[in-house]
Amino acid sequence: MTGIAYAMGAGGGAAPGGDMNFIFVMVAIFAIFYFLLIRPQQKKQKETKAMLENLAHGDMVITAGGLHGKISAITEQVVTLEVADKVKVKVSRAHISTITQKATS
Repeated sequence: MTGIAYAMGAGGGAAPGGDMNFIFVMVAIFAIFYFLLIRPQQKKQKETKAMLENLAHGDMVITAGGLHGKISAITEQVVTLEVADKVKVKVSRAHISTITQKATS
């Protein structure tokens, strides 16, 4: 019986540097998340914000709902789209997803 207790007692200690390995792994996981998820999302948000700020009268756009139209009027919060001859729809500026063609001046 003493042989069993002796064998169990020898392996009971923690590995030296175990806490440092855990911290290194956690930092590595955070770095991976930052570069693969957080940073690209921040970049996309910045590009979208710049696109919404640069909307102009005459731009052809697509809304988040898939509506295609030409900007006929624009305010700080609302964009009026002309979707057909004499058919205008008001859309929240935040729901413009893509500019398909910039206005030619």
